[in-house]
Amino acid sequence: MFWAAAVVLAVSLHLVAQAPAPGGRPAAGPAPRQSNGKPDFSGVWSAPYVPDMTRNGRNQVGYAEPPFSPADTPAARQAIYAKGNRAELPFTPWGLQGWTSYDANNDDATGNCFPYGLTRMMNAPYPIQIMQDDRHIAFMFELDMLHHIVPFSSTLPKHAEGNPTWYGYSLARWDGDTLVVESQGFNGYTRLDTIGHPHSDQLRVTQTFRRLDADRIGQTITITDPKTYTKPWSNERVFTRLDAPLFEYSCEENNKSLWEGRIKLWTPPWARK
Repeated sequence: MFWAAAVVLAVSLHLVAQAPAPGGRPAAGPAPRQSNGKPDFSGVWSAPYVPDMTRNGRNQVGYAEPPFSPADTPAARQAIYAKGNRAELPFTPWGLQGWTSYDANNDDATGNCFPYGLTRMMNAPYPIQIMQDDRHIAFMFELDMLHHIVPFSSTLPKHAEGNPTWYGYSLARWDGDTLVVESQGFNGYTRLDTIGHPHSDQLRVTQTFRRLDADRIGQTITITDPKTYTKPWSNERVFTRLDAPLFEYSCEENNKSLWEGRIKLWTPPWARK
């Protein structure tokens, strides 16, 4: 109960911190730059909650197209989109099976406090602190108090080969004033978003960051995964500056639901019969 209250309090305080002052904030100034002339992304940022990367929402634009696969029939969609979500993705047959068969009670590792994965961390409604210098850019997530350090480099570390991880391996580069972060080497155990859109270990994630002004960052996330999707697709969103520190976060396994059988102990795909 203590931790649950603490998490609720943290969310409440951040909501208060994000609320504009009476009359609204003054007009944002120009985007700051570092001494090397590149945009400075440093600071604490409020990211929009993106539980479904196919849908439009507050400060973000999702991806949606008409049905692609012959197996993606109205009958198959009815059970999945019971709440009226009819957005579609360019699924391969393998990807469509992974989507239509998804059961959050059994297939979502986060219910057992396993890692969320890179895209779900970026999609979460918790602040992100960015720290930057000439060699690295680091993302400090309030969610799970995780850090993801990205070098400015064109070469993956030697230990990345044959050693996939929950969050993958990321490299940063500049395209003019746009920061590009490319990630690969995922183990395939996570989901792209809360609703459960699938990916495989062939996933490649490309993120771009543009400092729009002193108070905003424009971000895109592009998903490339030939095993799961027939072509790349993207989501766009805007981060807003948050004048508050990150708070302490603790993930506690939902033991009551585990005991009562509503949530099953998660096991990786290779360990399932």
